Amino acid sequence: MRGLSTLARVARELREDVSAARDRDPAARAAGTAEILLTYPGVHAILAHRISHALHEVGMPIAPRLLSNASRIVTGIEIHPAAHIGRDFFVDHGSGVVVGETAEIGDRVTLFQGVTLGGTGFATGKRHPTVEDNVTIGSGAKLLGPITVGHGAKIGANSVVIHDVPPNTTVVGNPGHPVRIEGRRPEGPDTDWLHLPDPVADALRGLADRIGELERQVADLTGTERKEPAQVRPLRSRGQNPASG
Repeated sequence: MRGLSTLARVARELREDVSAARDRDPAARAAGTAEILLTYPGVHAILAHRISHALHEVGMPIAPRLLSNASRIVTGIEIHPAAHIGRDFFVDHGSGVVVGETAEIGDRVTLFQGVTLGGTGFATGKRHPTVEDNVTIGSGAKLLGPITVGHGAKIGANSVVIHDVPPNTTVVGNPGHPVRIEGRRPEGPDTDWLHLPDPVADALRGLADRIGELERQVADLTGTERKEPAQVRPLRSRGQNPASG
């Protein structure tokens, strides 16, 4: 009976994972279930993990690691059989994704290629991140240690996160800095990474403004000609998102 219930659970989770791929990948909107099952490495990896995790939970030796290793060879995605992954999980592209042994991932989480949920040091016990529901993690991001990423958070591409992330917060940079998008809480699992705030540019702009003010005061005191203040120009315009089509 336990085997039948486990099989039914894996089948239900697989249907939800296929639905998650269709919902979160624009390229999959017109794809049928068979096409997603046959051609999406992220779906292959999570299917293999659902099975290897079920085998690990019942204490079967060797087989879970063999299946996990075979999945890594085929898909380029490495998920330890002991990792806990919730429902509606989606890995887009997926190559280079690593999910460690004690990682815990909630429901409706999206990972992009190159994401690492890794440990630090050689200690045993809980040493990998806990990612709560509705989190989106951009390509190349590294989340290290037993940190918690709160509900609805977004991690920008190539960020390195080593501290807890509060719910509904966007984090960018190395080390990761919590920021907000135009003062608003980010909504939904969108991937508009082009318009994330740039805390380094903001700091430089503030410094340039202060220096400009000091130069104006010096010019007034000495009677010399004022110079044009330095400007920190953004690398991109704040107009239309070029990735939006």
